Amino acid sequence: MQTSRTPRLFIVGPTASGKGRLAVEIARRTGGEILSCDSMKVYRGMEIGTATPPAEARAGQRFHLVGIREPHEPMSAAIYCRLAEACEREVRARGAVPIYCGGTALYVRALTEGLFEGVQADPALRARLREQAQREGPAALHARLAALDPETARRLHPNDLRRVIRALEVHERTGVPISRLQRQWARTPRPDRVLVGIRWPRELLYERIDRRVERMIEAGWIEEVERLLARPEGLGPQAAQAIGYRTIADWIRGGRREPLEQIVARIQRDTRRFSRRQRTFFAHFPDLHWYDVGPETSWPALAERVIRDWPRAFERAPSPARS
Repeated sequence: MQTSRTPRLFIVGPTASGKGRLAVEIARRTGGEILSCDSMKVYRGMEIGTATPPAEARAGQRFHLVGIREPHEPMSAAIYCRLAEACEREVRARGAVPIYCGGTALYVRALTEGLFEGVQADPALRARLREQAQREGPAALHARLAALDPETARRLHPNDLRRVIRALEVHERTGVPISRLQRQWARTPRPDRVLVGIRWPRELLYERIDRRVERMIEAGWIEEVERLLARPEGLGPQAAQAIGYRTIADWIRGGRREPLEQIVARIQRDTRRFSRRQRTFFAHFPDLHWYDVGPETSWPALAERVIRDWPRAFERAPSPARS
């Protein structure tokens, strides 16, 4: 008899690694429902540039936490956790297997290890740091962070201004790097989660990234950004962090002077860099079990292998009692 809750299953890995494809194959075999664990797929109207699975790819499968916020609305790990936990309760109440799928490592950590609430926000300090970024550029703040907290600086892109400012805020108010404070999260494997990672050889993953960016452009990514820019609310600070959106938006606002090929190449470069940061972040999970894949990988066979390897993650929840 099961004495504890069925562990949460997470399918993670770098962008363009095939997480969604594996999740669908597993869901079909286990009666599972997929919960997106992606900080950008939550936004409506950004389906192309965030590689949100189209409706036809979701046919017959329940997908959750996709397209649930407007692009101008705030989003955070705390908000995501509240939404995800409510959604998971509903999935389990139906007797289904919850399958988390996504590449936002912070959300995975927040769900499984708790949130670092840390220091209260200081609006005046944040305003001063934002003014400095406008005056000197985001790179100046990132360089300052690198001197104070190299570990966090390596993890954050210089344009991730919100998180760079937060890290500087924490350091200024406590005198301690945020990376050190965040180590209050558990570092030992936990029995209530199963982490499955998809790992490609680096050069092959980069090729997949480059081709996917090209397909996004062909699918109408530029037109998608145009529609977002035409909205009165525009893009909020969180949604604007999605890779490629700001690059395309600046290109449009600037009169499209650069050749489109240069914009595409820039987005491909930024996405490859992001994939490296994802690998680094996921390396901090000691109980993540990597599955190496390549062009010849059979995704149905890989799904069967994961199910065989981790049967405890696929036990169905008991059906609700009937009166």
